[in-house]
Amino acid sequence: PIFSLKETDFMKKRFTRGLSLSVYFALLCLCSLTAQGAEPDRNALLKQQIDQAWEVTWTRFYRPETHLFYDYLSSYEPGKELGHLPTAAEVQRQFPNPCGYSTGMEDGMILGGAMLSTIVDMYDVTGKETLKTDIDNVFQGIKLCATVHGVPGFIARAVCVEDGKSVYINSSRDQYTHCVHGLWRYYHSPLCDAETKQEIRTILSAVADRMIANVTAETNYDFLRADGKRCPLGICRMWNVRPHEAARLPMIYAAAWDVTGEEKYRKQYRHYLTPAIRQSQSMKPDEHHSAYVYVQMQCSFELLHQLEQDPELKADLQGLMKRTGNKALSKISHARKALYDLDLTVLGPDWRAAEKWITQGEYRNPQWGDYRRVWHAIREAGELSLVPLMVTDLSITDAQKQDLEKIILRMDYEQTSSCGIIYHLAAYWKARKRGLF
Repeated sequence: PIFSLKETDFMKKRFTRGLSLSVYFALLCLCSLTAQGAEPDRNALLKQQIDQAWEVTWTRFYRPETHLFYDYLSSYEPGKELGHLPTAAEVQRQFPNPCGYSTGMEDGMILGGAMLSTIVDMYDVTGKETLKTDIDNVFQGIKLCATVHGVPGFIARAVCVEDGKSVYINSSRDQYTHCVHGLWRYYHSPLCDAETKQEIRTILSAVADRMIANVTAETNYDFLRADGKRCPLGICRMWNVRPHEAARLPMIYAAAWDVTGEEKYRKQYRHYLTPAIRQSQSMKPDEHHSAYVYVQMQCSFELLHQLEQDPELKADLQGLMKRTGNKALSKISHARKALYDLDLTVLGPDWRAAEKWITQGEYRNPQWGDYRRVWHAIREAGELSLVPLMVTDLSITDAQKQDLEKIILRMDYEQTSSCGIIYHLAAYWKARKRGLF
């Protein structure tokens, strides 16, 4: 069967939790037709769900003052969705920690980069010219994070909505990975005009120059915080890292070289590439990581694979992409089933009132409690769905396609507070680009 009894029963009950009437009847019809063995128009229903997710992403998670998307909602009341975000005074004193962990300002560049890539795929599928405005808005947010602080090559996680300029001083390798990948994909899209391409060259050059200057043995290969100090958590280290992180540094240099043609970036890219591939290949088959690890690996491998001219290294990168895609595929079914064990409508907390705080390195971090599991489950389901779709010659079975369908149909995006819905958009449009729906 397409849907298990548990999944069918769940969809029949969704209306009682606030699902719109039209979507409810469409889902009910789908369940009925599936039970009778008929083939419903699932594609139209999936598109309806994704259109809802798109609308919610822009109206609730995005703030036009900064052109950024934020991590979670603490209210469904219009105008109060992001009321938990740090004030300018809190950010300026780096409260609760210099990463902005748990505040809703933690993953702005991860989300921005993912949205750039998603909109590129949307345009490739639909050709809608209105997407030029949407992607420019996303780019303006990334440009703000790259420039507002005046520190060359530093990519802030996000910017304070209240004053439009305050940032947390500790970024991360993860933020840079998605930011660079998204900018690179935008640069090569028909959506990107000549003026924006020059701005992207400037940003990627500054990032690469920062890596050349700071990522050395003397700093333990740390690109440094905005205040010039080393990160105490190890999340800004770009070399001598774990196998799944090894390709990030050559990826950054490769992107800068690709858009500028400057020899200094090509030299760094070629210096690090082969050892990065070998380190990546050394990852044990039985290693297990959170879903974001596989997305970020795939982003770095995709960029490097597309630019590589050496046949052997290109084949190595293709092999890494396939291995990463298959690893994600092995986890999707479990991630999808986990969504049915949780109330996905719950809201995120006001982090200031957290009952539990932990210390990470030198940083105090308020904990979300049970909400973390919900936020994480929604995001992981989307991330894992996206990863294999990034490999164009990796076969996707009907069962795996149905996993993505079930994930999307499980959601009531109007009652979803996790930014993970951005990855649902990303996976759907990547699937559309591959002709799956």
